[in-house]
Amino acid sequence: MLKNALNDVAVRKAKIKDKPYKLSDGRDMYLLVNETGKYWRLDYRFDAKRKTLALGCYPDISLAKARERREEARQQIATGTDPAQLRKALKQATSERRANSFEVIAREWHNKRASGWTAGHADRTLKRLERDVFPWIGGTPIRDVTAPKLLAVLRRTEDRGALETAHRVLQICGQVFRYAIAATRAERDISTDLRDALPSFKSGHHAAITDPKQIGGLLRAIDSYGGSFVTRCALRLAPLVFVRPAN
Repeated sequence: MLKNALNDVAVRKAKIKDKPYKLSDGRDMYLLVNETGKYWRLDYRFDAKRKTLALGCYPDISLAKARERREEARQQIATGTDPAQLRKALKQATSERRANSFEVIAREWHNKRASGWTAGHADRTLKRLERDVFPWIGGTPIRDVTAPKLLAVLRRTEDRGALETAHRVLQICGQVFRYAIAATRAERDISTDLRDALPSFKSGHHAAITDPKQIGGLLRAIDSYGGSFVTRCALRLAPLVFVRPAN
C-alpha cells in the first residue's frame, strides 16, 4: 500500500465542509469532497497538458474499485492513449449504436409510412414488429443484423404455427432494411437472402355466400337494419362495390 494512502474508514467518515477539499490516495488520485458528495478524481498530464479524469462517485464506486480505474487509466496513458478521449469515443460509439439499432430505425420507418396507411394496417405492422422482432433483435445495430439472426426470429414465429405472419414479418423487415439503406445507415437488405428460407404459404378462401336465396336473405337483413345511419349506408353500399379486406 502506498504511503499516506486512504482507507475505507477515512473515506466513509470524510465530512462535508464549508469549502471543497481533497483527500489524496497517492499516484495522483484523490477523493474530492464538496457540498454535493464525494467524488474520485485522477490528475494526469497528456501531451504536456494537465487534465483530470472522473473515476466515479462514492459510495457507488468503492475505494478498491476507484484504484482499479486509476491503474487502468495510468496504463492507457503509458501506451499513448488519453483516457478521457477514449471514454468520450466509447460513449459516442455507444450512442451511435443505440441510434442505429433495428428497433429505432424500424419505428422511424413506421412513423414516416403510417400516414399513408389505414389505421388498421399501421397498427398490425407495428404490433408484428413489437411482438415478433423487437424482443430478439430490436437492440442490435441494424448493420449487425445478419441473415442467420433474422432467420432465427422468423423461425420462432413459424414454430408457433404462424407461418403467414412469419412471411409478413420478413416483408416488413425488408422494407425496414431498404429504408435504412436509403438513409445510409445500412449497406444491404439481408432479407433477400431469406427469400426461400420459409415454407410457402397458401391462404385459404374466406367464407362467402354463393346461394342466390341466401344472398337475398342477406340483402333483406341489411335493408331492415336499424342501427346507425352511417353503418346502414355502409352495409347497403358494400354489395354494390364488391369490397375486399385490406392487407
